[in-house]
Amino acid sequence: MAYGSWIGGFIGYMVGGSLGALAGIILGGLFDLVTGGVGQQRIGSFSSDQDDNSYGPRRTNVNQRGSFLFSLLVLTAYIIKADGKVMHSEMEMVRQMLRQNFGEQAVREGEQILLRLFDEQKRQGPNGFKQTVRQCCAEMAMGMNYGQRLQLLNFLVMVAKADGSVPQLEITALRDVAQWMRLQTSEVDSMLNLGGDTLEEAYKVLGVSPSATDDEVKKAYRRLALEHHPDKVAALGEDIRKAAEKKFQEINAAKDKIWKARGL
Repeated sequence: MAYGSWIGGFIGYMVGGSLGALAGIILGGLFDLVTGGVGQQRIGSFSSDQDDNSYGPRRTNVNQRGSFLFSLLVLTAYIIKADGKVMHSEMEMVRQMLRQNFGEQAVREGEQILLRLFDEQKRQGPNGFKQTVRQCCAEMAMGMNYGQRLQLLNFLVMVAKADGSVPQLEITALRDVAQWMRLQTSEVDSMLNLGGDTLEEAYKVLGVSPSATDDEVKKAYRRLALEHHPDKVAALGEDIRKAAEKKFQEINAAKDKIWKARGL
């Protein structure tokens, strides 16, 4: 069984609705997103000679991973075009993320899917595509846990930051996506400051002001540590867990900077 023939099926299995319909429009049974990536090397031994009716934990993980990948591409298309421009640096960041987290096959086919999504955005018009993305986000909120949605948002922020600056139109789009996925919009501001060098940026990562009490700072950190723990995305594969671990380390680096400044 070729993976390309059932990708729409497992996306529908996870969320259905607008996201599944968009997958049908864009994919059309033409692409094999996860050959050699999700199917064998990263998730497990779900090979082409397996029975189509074998629904074990590995099959569920493949479903989740494939839905996560397509969701990432849909939202990436929306964020990249938020300012009306497709930057080379943003597309290169997408290629890098796909390569690291889904394999070389996903780079080639992911690019083709993004181009089709750009065409679909043009066909629907900005407002029409915005409503489609909003509906897709609502379905993502039902099909993914909070930690998985946070990691999805983190990837989008990485794409937005790829050219060294994030225009206000992209920030607004990121906040919209966060809200539509039932995340706190403050998560966007936190992620935009990850990896920063200053104490001010560290406070923004934790989402507190420099005038916050020690107890308020500790509470903010505990919340982030719980929500962003890498285990929250373990079902999506070890590579995505490692991406979440890097984000977790950046949160801890911000915490350490504040702790040192406060003598905690």
